[in-house]
Amino acid sequence: MAAGFGIGVVAAIMGVAGGELLIPTIVLLFGQDIKTAGSLSPLVSLPTMLVAFARYSRDGSFAVLGANRRFALVMVAGSIAGAVLGGLLLGVFPDMVLIPALAVILLISSVKLARPD
Repeated sequence: MAAGFGIGVVAAIMGVAGGELLIPTIVLLFGQDIKTAGSLSPLVSLPTMLVAFARYSRDGSFAVLGANRRFALVMVAGSIAGAVLGGLLLGVFPDMVLIPALAVILLISSVKLARPD
């Protein structure tokens, strides 16, 4: 519960669903395999997203999307297509491929966030 609380706070502040924190937490802290973590992540992220959506709607934070409407729509379409493909590929890749891939993605994200531009 404490891990979920912490992830929820960080996710709400950053405006994310928390998946980038959930999967590593479930794997590293609770010792679950990456496929279980990947399956739990959307389930746990949904309430976080709903609360964040309500808060962002209430304070007008979505106004920025009007100026970036095309970009937002393209990202939504890509996300839906990616989720469909990912769902079809579920179970195809072994943990020995998925864990290093997740590590590389998190490392690249960390470096990009840490570099001042």
